[in-house]
Amino acid sequence: MRPRARPAFGNAVAALSLALALGGCALLDAAKTGVGRNAAGAAAPTAGPEGPPVVRVEIDAPPALRALLQRHLELSRLAQLTRGDAVTDTELQRLLDVTPARTRELLRTEGYFRPTVRVERLANAAPGPETVRIHVDPGPPVRVRRVTLEAQGELEEARLAGDTAAARVLDELRHAWTLPEGSVFRDEAWRDAKTAALARLRGAGYASASWAGTAAEIDDEEDAAHLFAVAESGPLFRSGRIQVQGLQQQDLETVLALAPFARGTPVTEALLLDYQDRLQRAGLFESVSVTLDPDPALAAATPLLVQLREQPLQVYTVGVGISANTGPRASLEHAYRRVFGRAVSSSNLFELGRVRQTWNGEVSTHPGEGFRRWLLGGSVERLVSSTDVVTSQRLRLGRSQDSSREERLLFAEIERGVRSTDYTNTWTIAVSGNVHLNWRRLDSALLPTEGYTLSLQGGLGRSHGSASRSGPFARAYLRLTGYQPLGQSWYGQARVELGQVFLGNGVVGPESQLFRAGGDDSVRGYGYRTLGPLSAGIVGSGAVLATGSIELARPFTARMPSLWGAVFVDAGRAANDFADLDPALGYGVGLRWRSPVGPLRLDLAYGQELRRLRLHFSVAIAF
Repeated sequence: MRPRARPAFGNAVAALSLALALGGCALLDAAKTGVGRNAAGAAAPTAGPEGPPVVRVEIDAPPALRALLQRHLELSRLAQLTRGDAVTDTELQRLLDVTPARTRELLRTEGYFRPTVRVERLANAAPGPETVRIHVDPGPPVRVRRVTLEAQGELEEARLAGDTAAARVLDELRHAWTLPEGSVFRDEAWRDAKTAALARLRGAGYASASWAGTAAEIDDEEDAAHLFAVAESGPLFRSGRIQVQGLQQQDLETVLALAPFARGTPVTEALLLDYQDRLQRAGLFESVSVTLDPDPALAAATPLLVQLREQPLQVYTVGVGISANTGPRASLEHAYRRVFGRAVSSSNLFELGRVRQTWNGEVSTHPGEGFRRWLLGGSVERLVSSTDVVTSQRLRLGRSQDSSREERLLFAEIERGVRSTDYTNTWTIAVSGNVHLNWRRLDSALLPTEGYTLSLQGGLGRSHGSASRSGPFARAYLRLTGYQPLGQSWYGQARVELGQVFLGNGVVGPESQLFRAGGDDSVRGYGYRTLGPLSAGIVGSGAVLATGSIELARPFTARMPSLWGAVFVDAGRAANDFADLDPALGYGVGLRWRSPVGPLRLDLAYGQELRRLRLHFSVAIAF
């Protein structure tokens, strides 16, 4: 016998029609009463004000299909009515007669094309609604046996001409098809697969793409579906002029310079999102939207529309906080986004605390091509510890280049540092050239659970001190933090931190370039900057640093996914030489709240050297 093949066209429309009407019968006014369901899949009859229910309907089918039939079968919905609605026996019998066909139509939308349906009208043994039982054996589901996905139009012409980009687009379209061979054929899945494929093609630069034709042939006897889809790609859209709306104070040149493409570049979804992200990260605009004109007649040089809303020119931010490292603190920050009417921004941050008092200021150009900025910055910092007070002043000139995943900073710096103890007062002055590189590969920049961050710093300069001779120095620093899910509910975090300052014989490095360990983000269980080389019983800064940390965390319960518990082990120290470095060990338990503004931590750590517990925490509020 030759297999029967037929298109699945119309199944979804038929199912919708069945759900909306009773074949002209206007008796199913669902507003008259509620609907209940019992464990056997029957419409639960409840006596209404007009009398007992018309009929009790029981559906014997797998749970997912039973729910579908309860929602859409007219006979099932009849259980909502009461005798007061006056359904005649003739009308009830008509519904019984059409129920098998209606059931098969609904099951086809879920991929079952050979169901067995039997309807029983049971005699009543006692007064009450009569019972109708629908037995459903869905049979095997139809599975996709073959998918044929082709393209015509400019995409196919370019592919045949040897264009590798066009060939890659078609390959990716086929690879990303969401209803692959072996999957169960369902009307909804077939519709979603076509929608997703068309969206992907449009996102690849063919903004006017449409379907030239689609078909699904069903082989009933083989329970197989053969899918065919041909996309009409339309033209490849290429970038033309950029039209900007919403500028009031900022320069048009700033918006144009941030475009990461030249005219004539294919306009993909990724290109538009990248441009939009660059504009948002410029720090000048509250909202940004970048779209194209999808008119195929303009595809060769399609206009791009950039709609902006600018940030206020000046913003003041006041903050208060407290942490185990630096104690209570208050801060004031001022940002000005157009200094002297030019494409220049400035920022100033003042922070006053019991342990740390700082000022950081910077003037920078607005980002230009490649997201590069020139910057001039300075800082003054005073750090108080139990053994000394360190004061430093810095002035730097450099250039930065940022992206969503990388940051690069090259700068020249002159700095002065003073260290005061009860017995001595020493100072250093240094000039250096520096490069700072940062990479981020995280699933979330705010609340990461997978990926890593890597920070590298290098510097070369010359130092002169009150207690040392003048000479060269070099500095290298690395910090690597990794995040990894472990099973269903556990999450791991690990950190490695290494640093070294290379000094000439008799040369002392600037205090701000040297290292100390201990504290919230270093080795928990010890005070802030308390792990360093000792001199006459006083903790100082070292030329080398090594710290590490391992932490395991998980949510307490599924009901509180933002509240985590953690266990951790930290180790490390700063020293004058790696050969003298004896790591201090700290370990403990912690509480994490993954709040919308970032993670808040509370840790109770045991410092093994000190043989005592220490609480580490940090809370800050800006307004």
